Amino acid sequence: MRAPRHRARPGHLVRPAAAALLGLLVTVGASGCGTGDVDSAESSTLVVYAAASLQEPFEELGEQFEAAHEDVEVEFDFAGSSTLVEQIQQGAPADVFASADEPNMDTLVDADLQAADPVPFATNTLMIAVPTGNPVGVTDLASLTHDGVHLVVCARAVPCGAATGRVEESAGVEFAPVSEEQSVTDVLNKVTTGEADAGLVYVTDVKKAGDEVEGIDFPESDSAVNTYPITAISDSAQQELGQEFVDLVTSESGQRVLDGYGFGRP
Repeated sequence: MRAPRHRARPGHLVRPAAAALLGLLVTVGASGCGTGDVDSAESSTLVVYAAASLQEPFEELGEQFEAAHEDVEVEFDFAGSSTLVEQIQQGAPADVFASADEPNMDTLVDADLQAADPVPFATNTLMIAVPTGNPVGVTDLASLTHDGVHLVVCARAVPCGAATGRVEESAGVEFAPVSEEQSVTDVLNKVTTGEADAGLVYVTDVKKAGDEVEGIDFPESDSAVNTYPITAISDSAQQELGQEFVDLVTSESGQRVLDGYGFGRP
């Protein structure tokens, strides 16, 4: 089974399967049959733009989709939802968009770039992530404001940053983060590498980090539950195929995959 790939970036190696295909094409082209009528199977690439927090479950769903569509390759671009929306508005070739919140999806809808009404497919809540052993003794949101605690959060334009603002208001605290990141993955990386004493990330991020971090619940997280919507893109030449991926994500089997990574159901 092929593994779904990320968007190609400068300097990335050609995947082995792609290299093998290229070699086969060169061999066929050099065989000198002389007719020029050699038939080749047409393949399609479905490009899915998805919030960074969706990487693991979507890669698994991508494998399922490819298994059911043998001539389709799923290519992912994972980043902050606001960044992805901006890229789509500027003409990036996305076939599907999955956002980590509704406001960023609303931006896409306001630009009339949705092929159908966006469908909610998951929820997520915030959790405090600290390095294993919790070196500075973080216990709750208030302790994140103590002197000497190096806190990292998401920028407010990013869904996890907007959620951070809501819990900050709900708890009546004011954070002074040492940095604001453009994706929740970047926040988690700061914690796992020891660059931060604590970070506000999603429950799903703490789950996937395993023994690298410890998670601390806080009651105010209930005030900032993010709902994740998904839609095919209206400018896509593969709207039907894109809708099939949306249908997989929202199906019972898709929901079970998301359950396994700690996401809630809408």
